[in-house]
Amino acid sequence: MKTLAQVLGSRARVVITVGPRESVHHALQLMAEHEVGALLAMERGRLIGVISERDCARKVSLCGRLAEATQVQEIMTDRVVCASPQTSVEEAMAIMSEHHVRHLPVLDDYKDVVGVVSMRDLVQETIAEQTFVIQQLESYIAT
Repeated sequence: MKTLAQVLGSRARVVITVGPRESVHHALQLMAEHEVGALLAMERGRLIGVISERDCARKVSLCGRLAEATQVQEIMTDRVVCASPQTSVEEAMAIMSEHHVRHLPVLDDYKDVVGVVSMRDLVQETIAEQTFVIQQLESYIAT
């Protein structure tokens, strides 16, 4: 099974971030522009939270707040579950399932963000690996 470093290395990835004092409206615009479901909230180069579309829906819209008048830091998840580049895809999926998160920041030994993986990324990686194994088995059986 691949590691998160291998998954991140196989794709061109840009981590989209937002400042904690930015408006939720701005965060939503960034998510829409970059077609992502979550952003990392960063301050002085350090990860301090994650804001997702789900946070926006549940903590702004459903509470009658205005996205333009609400800051990211007011609704972001500040107890962020993270993984290391050495974490396997299988381990990452287990972490995400256990903590009910869809996006997992990947931090190096210095706590610097090296990327973000989504549950979709990990499912696609698992399917690709299983497809490869099936093809290899079919080839072996056919010979």
